[in-house]
Amino acid sequence: MGNEMRIILASASPRRRGLLRQVGLEPEVFPSHVDETAAGTEPEKVVRELSRQKALDVAARCKKRKENGQAGETKDLVVIGADTVVAVDGVILGKPVSREDAVRMVGMLQGRAHQVYTGVTICFGPGRRQVAFVEKTDVYVYPMDQRQISEYVAMGESMDKAGAYGIQGRFAAYVQRVEGDYNNVVGLPVGRVFQELLADRRGER
Repeated sequence: MGNEMRIILASASPRRRGLLRQVGLEPEVFPSHVDETAAGTEPEKVVRELSRQKALDVAARCKKRKENGQAGETKDLVVIGADTVVAVDGVILGKPVSREDAVRMVGMLQGRAHQVYTGVTICFGPGRRQVAFVEKTDVYVYPMDQRQISEYVAMGESMDKAGAYGIQGRFAAYVQRVEGDYNNVVGLPVGRVFQELLADRRGER
């Protein structure tokens, strides 16, 4: 399927790109210029809206490049916008701004469940349809003492991740169970994305 369409990932996330490559897709990376700080406070609404803005921003810029003769044929152009947040009791935890902030966030997650929301918007070519959805996964974390939290944060994998942890990294030692799509926690519900692309190829949408 990857050879039948030009897939643009509206994100610089290596984790999202890796997940798409894992299922046989080779996306071009074209990060959006969307301001992610002004989308509200409700997790599901935030990720839905930001994924939409990201996808539309990049789709519009790709169209402009096409009009300026800077890109190839776009009839099979597909733009994927995604946004992921971690939430505890409905409160969004963004990326930590310091190690102290990361320690605070991990302390909020330990010994309990939290939610990971990813919004995805797929734009199928200039002037064509859009598909948007939100995936939610519940993650249960084992109890951690202050030393464990501090040692984990000191490893450095917290700083560029929502909620200050990476489930595919050393934090896996503290994950008790996951209810829902594991890949959603990594950054993209890639199975759902693939099925939407497949349905479009089959003309089912």
